[in-house]
Amino acid sequence: MPFRFFIPPSEAALAAGPVPMPAATARHVKVLRLTMGEVVRVFDGVGGEWEGEVLDGRTFLLHRHHAIEREADVRVMLAVGMPANERMDALVEKAVELGVARIQPLLSRRSVLRLHGERAERRVAHWQGVAIAACEQCGRNRVPVIAPVATLQEWLRQMEGDCAGGHRCLLSPTATAPLQPFVQGDVVWMVSGPEGGLDEEEITMLMRARFRPVSLGPRVLRADTAPLAALVRAGVG
Repeated sequence: MPFRFFIPPSEAALAAGPVPMPAATARHVKVLRLTMGEVVRVFDGVGGEWEGEVLDGRTFLLHRHHAIEREADVRVMLAVGMPANERMDALVEKAVELGVARIQPLLSRRSVLRLHGERAERRVAHWQGVAIAACEQCGRNRVPVIAPVATLQEWLRQMEGDCAGGHRCLLSPTATAPLQPFVQGDVVWMVSGPEGGLDEEEITMLMRARFRPVSLGPRVLRADTAPLAALVRAGVG
């Protein structure tokens, strides 16, 4: 299989023809030691994919365009209490591979990872890069958005302002109703807490916002495991 590379939609608008590589892509091409004429696939993150070749160390030459969709049958927006250390990186990577449509990093009262201001912006930009790399690897042509870090209250207020519809699920180790698979075309908003879980006030806020507690089974899963298990159980793929 040819290597796949991301280019921004603004650059893809120039296709077919020579297209400059983003700096990160040029470094990747150099690490892989790809030479002039090597066949590649290039995608723009919003549904476009092209056959092409390496023109030089800074440019692709794009040829044929293909409209290929590899998105999940169920559209899941995941709001997740950010796990600490490198676990969030792995969570973003695997969730993208599994087909998540959007990820909302949440800052909850029991979050170990506390991000604010410029530090939060840098981490979100990093996670967006992780999402792009995961799309390059797994074949997705649409890159999920990693939203800015928000508190649960801020996110719920934004949701109501956007009049978000669809199913609403809260992953809970104390719930009795199991998370059931959804059907093709369903839109799902799913919340998963941090390492210490959500506190009672946060759970109450979610219940008032019509989130339904659901269970993933009798075992208590880690904060970075539960969302991935839920994506599989929900029928994403």
